[in-house]
Amino acid sequence: MAVARGFCRPAGDDGGRVRSTRRRVSDSVQMERHELRFEATQNAGEIPAIVMHPADARAGLVFAHGAGAGMRHGFMESIAARLAARRVATFRYEFAYMAAGGRRPDSQPVLLATVRSAVARAAEVFGELVLFAGGKSMGGRMTSLSAAAAPLEGVRGLVFFGFPLHPPGRPGTDRADHLADVQVPLLFLQGPRDTLAELRLLQPVIDGLGERATLLIEDGADHGFHVLKKSGRTDADVLDSLADRSASWFAGVAARAGRSDP
Repeated sequence: MAVARGFCRPAGDDGGRVRSTRRRVSDSVQMERHELRFEATQNAGEIPAIVMHPADARAGLVFAHGAGAGMRHGFMESIAARLAARRVATFRYEFAYMAAGGRRPDSQPVLLATVRSAVARAAEVFGELVLFAGGKSMGGRMTSLSAAAAPLEGVRGLVFFGFPLHPPGRPGTDRADHLADVQVPLLFLQGPRDTLAELRLLQPVIDGLGERATLLIEDGADHGFHVLKKSGRTDADVLDSLADRSASWFAGVAARAGRSDP
């Protein structure tokens, strides 16, 4: 297990119903953006997804949202744009309950099946890109639960933008029990002010996973990766750091797997 603290300053298959635009995410990055729909499960029906694919992408992330905010939330959009500038494409998707305007998440079997459907569709879109999966809070945990049940085909590693280890004020580690059954490398991006994952509890969990688990701590950040003014950082600093560190980790995993660096 590796741990570090942080203080840092193509376009795929167009299957399904797609809207496509080409835009710049910076002065030097050309990026194709697609909006499409795909089947989550037979009963849940179709759900939307947003693909952001830089022309020089070397990796792709299947990126799931948290329980209370969808794929268009500012955090999701900001991370996707920053990853595009770092040569990482993203496939953001909306769980069926969120797409329908609901607040209560789908049942766990539906969530897990949706993750698997999203990975399969993203693999079609991204083609030969090195594939990763994960998400914000609940989205990351549903991804790991799905991977623990059976490997996600083609996925080389999982990333958690704030793993939700326990409910606020109810410390525990049961939500991490399944991680021992995940067979790919794991990246945990966490804030020390996260009330859903006390580091004193998370650290031993990650230690127990051995070398395939990496914990990177964003100094001063909470579960939403917000920081206090007195920290000397801004939310933008944290978002930049998250993108830098995840893109670097993707590159390392890809290199160890014998694939081209992202």
